[in-house]
Amino acid sequence: MEQYIIKGGNPLVGEVEIGGAKNAALAILAAAIMTDETVTIENIPDVNDINVLLEAIEGIGAAIQRIDRHSVKINGSGIRDFNIEYDYIKKIRASYYLLGALLGKYKKAEVALPGGCNIGSRPIDQHLKGFRALGAYVDIEHGKIIAEADRLKGSHIYFDVVTVGATINVMMTASMSEGLTILENVAKEPHVVDVANFLNSMGADIRGAGTDVIKIRGVSKLHSTTYSIIPDQIEAGTFMFAAAATRGDVTVMNVIPKHLEATIAKLVEMGCEVEEFDDAVRVVSKGDLRKTHVKTLPYPGFPTDMQPQIGVTLALSRGTSTITESIFENRFKYLSELARMGAKVKVEGNSATIEGVKALSAARVSAPDLRAGAALVIAGLATDGVTIVDDIMYIQRGYERFEEKLASLGAVIERVSTEREIQKFRLRVS
Repeated sequence: MEQYIIKGGNPLVGEVEIGGAKNAALAILAAAIMTDETVTIENIPDVNDINVLLEAIEGIGAAIQRIDRHSVKINGSGIRDFNIEYDYIKKIRASYYLLGALLGKYKKAEVALPGGCNIGSRPIDQHLKGFRALGAYVDIEHGKIIAEADRLKGSHIYFDVVTVGATINVMMTASMSEGLTILENVAKEPHVVDVANFLNSMGADIRGAGTDVIKIRGVSKLHSTTYSIIPDQIEAGTFMFAAAATRGDVTVMNVIPKHLEATIAKLVEMGCEVEEFDDAVRVVSKGDLRKTHVKTLPYPGFPTDMQPQIGVTLALSRGTSTITESIFENRFKYLSELARMGAKVKVEGNSATIEGVKALSAARVSAPDLRAGAALVIAGLATDGVTIVDDIMYIQRGYERFEEKLASLGAVIERVSTEREIQKFRLRVS
């Protein structure tokens, strides 16, 4: 089992290049099988979730050609199997996007019920509601979602809750259904817009992505395209909070500042200097950080995927802050690990109170999920002494070359897998 070992106390300084958005890439790779022609996708992040999904797509008969680390060609004309096995789903929840893609193209799909990070209940009832409204028969049997239809017909669908997954999944199916589909109370996240733009580049007719109402006029056929995925706003935000927590000066490159507005606003409230450019954002953290209050909300609100990163930073800020988590109920698991490093935290239901301390102390901690793992790395970077973060397979699901990018900013961090390597690191930095 691999760990990160970190000698903290260095401010992060320099420039870091942000990769393609993982959450957009997962949906776009699934949507790429909706044509029999070859699709080229660029700026995909080289992370475990992406590689597992590509294996799943190849496993049902699609042809996958890796052009380079960040580009792939996909041809779905050879798909004969509509069954996505549990082995893939249990590793990454986003395999369920193949349900919407296969149902739209072939009017049939079987996908195991999803797994992924254990951050709380993520029901798929809105996905199923949408598929049924389009005319599909949907049932759950033996741990699988089975969806099939003689024909799919456009419908007016109002989602009971704002949900990114269902918005994308139903949008994919509707793009190849007959007639007009209107989706209301939809998610407006940047990766929803990116998936809509990708489908449109294949010949779909989707309008309104990024607003409360998406209108989709179904087409009978999609065609080849070459498409580049948007930058990852969560990776960008992670480095921005790492700069804040370590009292650093970091410029995140290859970003869309508009997507980072909620993150930027909180950093400014906490006392950081933030400078925006056309495709970059610079964060400078000097002196004491200030308390603030955070509530996670669907976009354009503060993202739930940034909550652990701001939580760690608030643990090192003056005063008492509160975080209200309104998306996932199990997203505070990292706080018990942070408490092992000396943080003063109290969790009641979906709210956490964090009383800032002058410094955290190094400890051995365990990553409970993807974003929490990245947050604990930030805690280690901001702490004098040697911190070890276990279970980093979660982090590797969503961050490409994480330790290399941090090291390029001056972090002393290594990926190790044995106690001997840990001891060698300790001797070297002592």
